[in-house]
Amino acid sequence: MRAEVPPPSGSYFPHSHLLGIWDLDPIEIKYLLDRADAYADQNRSSQKKTDKLAGRTQINLFFENSTRTLMSFEMAGKRLGLDTISMSTSNSSIKKGETLLDTAATLNAMHPDALVVRHADSGAVRLLSREMNCPVLNAGDGRAEHPTQALLDALTIRRRKGHIHGLTVAISGDVTHSRVARSNIYLLNAMGAKVRLVAPPTLIPTDAESLGVEVYHTMEDGLKGADVVIMLRLQQERMQGAFLPSLREYYKYWGLTREKLQVASDDVLVMHPGPMNRGVEIASDIADDLEKSAIREQVEMGVAVRMACLDILISGREDPEAHLYKGEGT
Repeated sequence: MRAEVPPPSGSYFPHSHLLGIWDLDPIEIKYLLDRADAYADQNRSSQKKTDKLAGRTQINLFFENSTRTLMSFEMAGKRLGLDTISMSTSNSSIKKGETLLDTAATLNAMHPDALVVRHADSGAVRLLSREMNCPVLNAGDGRAEHPTQALLDALTIRRRKGHIHGLTVAISGDVTHSRVARSNIYLLNAMGAKVRLVAPPTLIPTDAESLGVEVYHTMEDGLKGADVVIMLRLQQERMQGAFLPSLREYYKYWGLTREKLQVASDDVLVMHPGPMNRGVEIASDIADDLEKSAIREQVEMGVAVRMACLDILISGREDPEAHLYKGEGT
């Protein structure tokens, strides 16, 4: 497992890139969440935009289709004053046979100040970061990690519950194919939450026991007493073989309904990283219940978290003293 020793008081945020939650310790996670918290408040004010990073350039390079993550990064960059450029690989030189490293060399020659990358292969973003002279932010790579999603989930939980430490969080659905689940497990464990995985055996990763979680194969047992329930999308595009008998049967046993949720805590918080399949993973009356559901708030927190990550990585690179943190605990 990760190192438990926090950095000494007075440390700088030490990372050049944001490649995964695994790379971060609890103090660094808290630092990112605190900065994002301030941006969340700013985004709710009439003065949403700042020129803090004016003149810098942010390139969004997405090898996989995305709507909310791409828009969220674009909006985050624009609210910080960055010039943002989004590239789709469907009409790029990648389709003509250019390698990932050649693409990195080409982009590097243009001197961007941040590169946001989403890729279908685990480890591709980390490989690319070794070739770039600017901060690289992982917007999701294969089944590996989706760090900004985990950070926005954590920020949503912290703002709604007041804390993360000590909460019981059930992550339910297609865990096997989910980079969101893996990043959330790392983060929630680091911040002192108790994590459960709830899914049929075919949708639980083979290394689950080594992740520091409890595994449940019924919703009734897995959701019992849970403070937070994070539902996951069924990623059928990544499934090769028979993982499920049918979507109808999946919903019957694994879809989140008000009846199944009755065994959770009275003030349970329901989340979903989206896009969600209503009537497959979650019932509409739960998804739209603003008292229990934080799904819309997750989208809102996504912009704030990405603003914080861009700010800390870009301005911290230019002036490390701008990001001195005190290491006062989680």
